[in-house]
Amino acid sequence: MVSRIDRRTFLAAGAAAPAVAAGARRARATPSLAPTPPMGWNSWNSFAVTITEAQARETARIMTRALLPAGYSVFTIDHQWYDPRAKGYEYNADIKPVMDGFGRFQPDPVRFPSSSGGKGFAALAADVHAMGLKFGIHRMRGIPRAAVEANLPVAGTTVRARDIADTTSICSWNVDMYGVDMRKPGAQAYYDGVFAEYASWGVDFVKVDDMSRPYDAHAPEIEAIASAIRRCGRPMILSLSPGETPVIRADHVRRHAEMWRISDDFWDEWALLEAQFTRLENWSPYIGDGRWPDADMLPLGRLAMGARDTRFTLDEQRTLMTLWSIARSPLIMGGDLRHLDAATLALLTNPEVIAVNQASSANRPHLMEDGVRIWSARAPGGDRYVALFNTGAKPRRIAFDLRQLGLNITVAVRDLWARQPIGTMTGAIVRDVPSHGANLLRVRVA
Repeated sequence: MVSRIDRRTFLAAGAAAPAVAAGARRARATPSLAPTPPMGWNSWNSFAVTITEAQARETARIMTRALLPAGYSVFTIDHQWYDPRAKGYEYNADIKPVMDGFGRFQPDPVRFPSSSGGKGFAALAADVHAMGLKFGIHRMRGIPRAAVEANLPVAGTTVRARDIADTTSICSWNVDMYGVDMRKPGAQAYYDGVFAEYASWGVDFVKVDDMSRPYDAHAPEIEAIASAIRRCGRPMILSLSPGETPVIRADHVRRHAEMWRISDDFWDEWALLEAQFTRLENWSPYIGDGRWPDADMLPLGRLAMGARDTRFTLDEQRTLMTLWSIARSPLIMGGDLRHLDAATLALLTNPEVIAVNQASSANRPHLMEDGVRIWSARAPGGDRYVALFNTGAKPRRIAFDLRQLGLNITVAVRDLWARQPIGTMTGAIVRDVPSHGANLLRVRVA
């Protein structure tokens, strides 16, 4: 069941939100491996399921040079690295995956030659680490259907794949897997074996798909995967996908994952970006303390296997980066880094904007009126951040009463996108904001 809090309900809740967030944080089981929102790159928006080892290595080298200095450190190979016939954004209905004798996916050795001989991603991960990056992979929830059909043994047990598979638990958009019935003997051992192998490869980050909806039905496997990561002997950030993760399950998801999707796949369409405002508002009480609601990857630059550049206008691109930063969503670039242009690079690497994402606190929305969204946050040292958004079709002047920040004095205002001071303002911040555009400001008592 998916629960959504509308904007007016959220506003009415008002002062209760911090108490809810504090309760969620007390329920957290272990210290986070992601004390700030993860930043990195993922292959899905650029390559779908077709990325090769040569493309991965080339991209990682570019990432090290262009994005790592700004903090983007997690390099992730997305879906179906185990399918020799992977062909794009459409999945093969008759997939014949590469697996080991225990039904665990292995990289396709044709696409990933260094995996030959059962080496998995170990060599590629080691080289990515040598570049200063962390290495991430994608996997689906469950056990491969091919392993169940062959009834392969579960590593370290006397049970077989059919003993633990739940053949009624299937993904609605992919045919690779059956769910795992966590009530069955050997079920936890299956996941333990999978993640022990990932640890041996040197994996630092795992995006697990088909997890967050329906959340309650998949909760036992969420817990099993989190447990397997704790047992595997290597720290791994767990990212759950896709959404919409129900807000009423915030306490549970914060105890088991470092980040979780709040929506289905996000692409470069204004309607999808506008919808993320409400979702991030609903999740704002749960931002921080090493747990991060994830608004999904940044579809910027060259996309869709080279078919096109992002459809977002320049103003919409700035809105995207401003919203993800003030709401502290993970910053995971999705565009093809081999075609990274100067404007996109500047957008991704503005240090004053990234500081909002990585080092702000008390991030909260101020819900004003249709067509206007306003957020604020605290900066280290006591300054405030203010983000002004115009989601309407025409330019407009937006005024924000400083009393909402507890300020009723003259303040100095700095434009973080322009990286220059604007001047002083008294009583209110007033800015002209273009249609679908945003301002991101730092406010200091003058």
